[in-house]
Amino acid sequence: MTAELTRGQNHPLPGARLEIRVSAGTPVVAGATLGDENGTVHGVEGVAHPGAPTLPGLEVSRQAAADHRLAVDLDAMPDTVHRVSVLLALPAGGSGPARFGAVAAPFVAVTGLDGDEVASYTLTGLEAESAVVALELYRRQGAWKVRAVGQGYAGGLAELLADQKLSQAHQLAASIHEAVASGLARSIPAPPAAAPAHRPDHGTAGPVPPTSPYDSQGAPGPGPQTPGAPPGQHGAQQPYAGGPGGGQVSPGEPAAGQPAAPAGGGPIDYSHPRRQTAAPPPPPPAAPPAEPGQPARPVAGDATGWSMEERLYNQVWGMFEDLARTTAAYRSAVDFADSRMEKELDQALSDPRNRIGGQGDAAREAARGRHAQLVSQAREVLDRDVAQLVAEAEVVEPALPAAFARWDNPVWHAYRVPMEIPMAVRLGDLHLPEADRIRVPMLIRLPLERGLWIDSGRSASLDGSFADSHEMRRLGLETAVAHAARLLAVYPAGEFTVHVIDPAGSGAQALAPLVRSGVLAAPPAQGAAGAADVLARLTQRVDLVQMALRGGAPDALPPGLDTSQQLLIVNDFPHGFDDRAVNQLRYLADEGPAVGVHLMMVADREESAGFGPLLDPLWRSLLRLTPVADDHLADPWVGHAWTYEPPLVPPGSQVLQQVLAQVAAARGSWGR
Repeated sequence: MTAELTRGQNHPLPGARLEIRVSAGTPVVAGATLGDENGTVHGVEGVAHPGAPTLPGLEVSRQAAADHRLAVDLDAMPDTVHRVSVLLALPAGGSGPARFGAVAAPFVAVTGLDGDEVASYTLTGLEAESAVVALELYRRQGAWKVRAVGQGYAGGLAELLADQKLSQAHQLAASIHEAVASGLARSIPAPPAAAPAHRPDHGTAGPVPPTSPYDSQGAPGPGPQTPGAPPGQHGAQQPYAGGPGGGQVSPGEPAAGQPAAPAGGGPIDYSHPRRQTAAPPPPPPAAPPAEPGQPARPVAGDATGWSMEERLYNQVWGMFEDLARTTAAYRSAVDFADSRMEKELDQALSDPRNRIGGQGDAAREAARGRHAQLVSQAREVLDRDVAQLVAEAEVVEPALPAAFARWDNPVWHAYRVPMEIPMAVRLGDLHLPEADRIRVPMLIRLPLERGLWIDSGRSASLDGSFADSHEMRRLGLETAVAHAARLLAVYPAGEFTVHVIDPAGSGAQALAPLVRSGVLAAPPAQGAAGAADVLARLTQRVDLVQMALRGGAPDALPPGLDTSQQLLIVNDFPHGFDDRAVNQLRYLADEGPAVGVHLMMVADREESAGFGPLLDPLWRSLLRLTPVADDHLADPWVGHAWTYEPPLVPPGSQVLQQVLAQVAAARGSWGR
């Protein structure tokens, strides 16, 4: 449960790897200082700021923005660091506000990498201050805690840094403001005053993308977007450790573009594996507006990042957040119009003078007219924002790399087996009923942090009707094959292995593309003996890798052990599985992802009801997907129910077979 702090309160931190999310009504500069037991910062090398955004265990944004995500790894902090102070400051010399009292109270939240809020703090009571120490992470008896500080400084960033015992405070403050002003990264403009905005309740806000709407089993959602910020002007985001449905990165599991823990258990290197020490290039400038007063034409890759892939990833999640925000604003405006009309109608009926003659009818008609006007205005804003997002999607979708692209994207016709793992993979599309024209790619970070459950239950609908159980099982396995083929396609040759358990052999037709192409590690296992053999080998692999990592000897694995990522597709569960097999599946779902063993279940939960609550943890540990469109993905940030659509191969297309043939050829060359 989130601790909503007031000034001076503290709260224990449950883990070492955290995100600090900042949401403000105007662009702010975010930074942090590393201090000793007395809070003293020993030189400029102990300050993370836009000009020097990375310190051991700490990374901040390179920009002034209304939304920030600061990455923290407390285990990687030097032993001399006992306090991490999070700083916010208004940019100097700009056209924006000069004091925090003129803007909405900033909101700061500490979250785990799963997106769950640990503690939050709203910085109220600020007036003339232009810089503030928002939070402090500090050691106490070997454990870390967070304290709400809220100490403001009317003298700005220079006064704040001087209070941190920095002798070069004024020079450092000037260099920070200069780095921001030089345009190394773009800022998010303040929300327009006339635009209706809805700020979700921060007490319940959750990636991601990976991640992004999340499944109803409690996976987290993306951080808040600036209320009222126009679509297409996304905040520059740190690579979000999440995606819809829980593609977030858990402690101990490195992901592409995320810090990796060394096998020996030493301090975590929190730098991007491809970043080195160079600064990220700024995003490409937006194209000029088509006409004065019109929004800028969208540009693919128009977000910050260390590569075009990362820029596109951040841009997609910016589109998701924009769509969530503008839809929330529309729903909020409609709710307000409804409540206002009800109040006006009640007042009209409670006045005895309106019960005789036409005054009552006129009052009711006027109330309905005002309601229609408010709803119409809200709809116009929504349609404008959605139109801009549609235009952005039209330029972004063709520019996506294969891992992010739909199966009908021409990029697949030029597919070649990659040399490195991408940041994320597309597992479908997301949309909302109020904005059915726009589809946002559902990107999940790699390596997978959770297994997948393809729900073949009859509760899922097909074109508004209910499909029978046989049809749903067929569609479920075909969807699983498409997901597995995509995962095979985005990994380098030999770095992803797929196993299949099909106890009754009922999935032979759907599995044919995998079997005929030769990309499977072995033919699909059938019968109780075949299932037991596959489960025993994968369970043993998890045990061996865990023991090697815990013992600090990752090179001591048995010769011949396949160290590639492993995916097990289980068809038609629970038919043909005994209690031992069920326990092994639960073990693989819980322990496997951290050591590269992933589960993909094709199952109807109702058919496994005979096991009782034993399987509840299994379903909760898996990301639920459906073989048909279904609105089961919940977004805890603003409470939307997102409709998920699976990434189906176009009818008659041979793209799946062509991609699998290249994967098989590359695997054969790699094995020689």
